[in-house]
Amino acid sequence: MLLFTLLVTGIISLLTWSIYYSARAERVNGFDRRLKARANYNTQLYALMGDSALYLLRRMDTASILGAAANRSVALYSDEGKVLYLFNMPGTTPLNVSMDLLNKVRQLGEISFTIGNRDAIAIHRVTGRRTFIVVVAGHDDDGLERLETLKTILLVGLAASVFITAMISLLFARQLLRPIALIIREVKDISSYDLSHRIRAGAGQDEMSQLANTFNALLERLQESFAIQRRFISNASHELSTPLTSVSSQVEVVLQKERSADEYKQVLSSVREDVQQMRQLTKSLLEIAKTGSKDGIELNEVRVDEVLLKVVGDVKKLNAEYGVELEFGEFPEDEKDFVVFGNNDLLYIAIKNLVENGCKYSPGKRTAAELSFSNHKLFIQVVNKDSFISTEEMSQIFQPFYRGAGTGASRGFGLGLPLAQRIIALHKGTIHVKSDRANGTCFTIELPSIKIFNSL
Repeated sequence: MLLFTLLVTGIISLLTWSIYYSARAERVNGFDRRLKARANYNTQLYALMGDSALYLLRRMDTASILGAAANRSVALYSDEGKVLYLFNMPGTTPLNVSMDLLNKVRQLGEISFTIGNRDAIAIHRVTGRRTFIVVVAGHDDDGLERLETLKTILLVGLAASVFITAMISLLFARQLLRPIALIIREVKDISSYDLSHRIRAGAGQDEMSQLANTFNALLERLQESFAIQRRFISNASHELSTPLTSVSSQVEVVLQKERSADEYKQVLSSVREDVQQMRQLTKSLLEIAKTGSKDGIELNEVRVDEVLLKVVGDVKKLNAEYGVELEFGEFPEDEKDFVVFGNNDLLYIAIKNLVENGCKYSPGKRTAAELSFSNHKLFIQVVNKDSFISTEEMSQIFQPFYRGAGTGASRGFGLGLPLAQRIIALHKGTIHVKSDRANGTCFTIELPSIKIFNSL
């Protein structure tokens, strides 16, 4: 409010000063023109009539008024400084012009000057028979009075304008800041324990409504993130407590009495399986945490075809029953289209999770992988023709610890797909999934090649 009031005050003050300055300059110029007109008239009259014009001039000066000028004086001087004619209005200080001023008029021909509080003009006239100087002086009472009145009006108008501007800006600022104050109060009521509260945005399209909608969108994301975090912690705690409980129970049972070597060996084997399960779960959790941001991840040029070949070979080694068919589409001419900018180990983990899941959850233990190229992008399709994912499950398969109905008794934690999705997202790529009973399930990874980044 203060800044706006000061700005408007500065603008109005500048405008007020401009008006007053223009009016003052116009008064001076106008009065000078009137003095000059009277001086020219006297000059022409004296030049034509000579000394006989002095009587006529005196009668005119005595009977008439010099426009609106008061305290007027009129004088005629010879080149030698002799007074030829002098008229001073009654009560006016006699006109007294120095020889220096008369000499200056003879040199310049015409000058304007002031005598006391009066304006004056002097003109040097040269005719065929006569050379003389005419001096006319007067005080512009009416002009100065009008200028003073204008000054008062402008000052009063300036004060009134500043006051009105301050009041209007105060009301406007309150009206403008009211929705912001409302947003502040509502935001203070929001905490991490209750993110369901939303700010009233209204139906408008102004900046305040956009700000409220932006806050609400942020709250939506925060609420979703907190919900995912709580589910993740709950599921992680459950998955970690299950093998720990199993290990603890087995150890307590075996310690209740003496056991044979075979019994101890059997219990230790079971404990080892539980420990390996915990180790694999912990490793998966650390990998997910690592993919939370790009910080600390080394990025290099990675050939996707080489990563895919390594994945196929390693998946086959995991289980003799697993079968993977690998196909390559038409190879691009530029070798850069094979290469992506990313982390070799993380891409290996993401692709391996998809291929391994395809074999693990397929009744025939077989899957097909295909690498294709188009418009400087790489497409990796992992197809499992023997599995089907329902529409209800499709929206949850990328949630941590979610395991679909088709997983059966296969061991796992439900972290493979979420981890793969995060890794692909870090590489500016996407994962799409389609599933139907006729064609099975197809996961498609889309990655930009390094050639796209080089062309930017």
